[in-house]
Amino acid sequence: MPRLNKYIASTGICSRRKADELILEGRVRVNDRQIEELGFHVREKDKVYIDNKLVKPQKLEYYKFYKPAGYITTSDDEKGRKTIYDVIPPELKHLKPVGRLDKESTGLIILTNDGEFINEMTHPSIKVPKVYVVTINGKFTAEHAEKMLNGLVIETDSGEKKTAYAETLPLELTNKSSMIQVVLYQGLNRQIRRMFAKLGFEVESLKRIQHATVTIEGLKKAQVKPIKPKQVKELKAYIAKIKREYAKSCDNG
Repeated sequence: MPRLNKYIASTGICSRRKADELILEGRVRVNDRQIEELGFHVREKDKVYIDNKLVKPQKLEYYKFYKPAGYITTSDDEKGRKTIYDVIPPELKHLKPVGRLDKESTGLIILTNDGEFINEMTHPSIKVPKVYVVTINGKFTAEHAEKMLNGLVIETDSGEKKTAYAETLPLELTNKSSMIQVVLYQGLNRQIRRMFAKLGFEVESLKRIQHATVTIEGLKKAQVKPIKPKQVKELKAYIAKIKREYAKSCDNG
């Protein structure tokens, strides 16, 4: 018998942590009984309601999508701009993106209906790596790489100052342009573009090629493909390992 928070997470509505909040807020009912006990277990014949609406576990789906430039990563836009859902097949429009890419950036986006998985992949404490190939105007040097590794203070959309970090590996360097592999463990909006701008560069192209263990390999622009069950298993094992390492570092720290 699964715990109530795990059952709610399996519906795709939210993560287990958010499910715990819903339970404590008195918004969850099992059959005719309001449940506020976090350790409550759901039986096979039980019916679970959130805000008086019946919820059921769903088949969890995982896809990878090659986002083309010119689309924003959202389901709708008040300004009428094109979104990734104008490209994604209609039968997959119930899926949600794991993180975002800005309008002019391209590359890998994982799509899923697994709310708990999305939370784990994007939670700032877990630090799941994302890998990009970036082309900038000008020559990138070892000094620039050191500054990005040690952290640059950038301004967020809200005007707040944040220290942003990135690992870099030069791929092709000339006096006029540089192609660089960039690895992020943070998820600040437009982080890469703002970091390079801080160093005096303009980003000419930005493509995400990997998120955790999932790569863009085998995808054409605007194409969507299912992530194979074995790959999903490997991905979740990888995330679990990162979580264990984080918990161990907290215990030792």
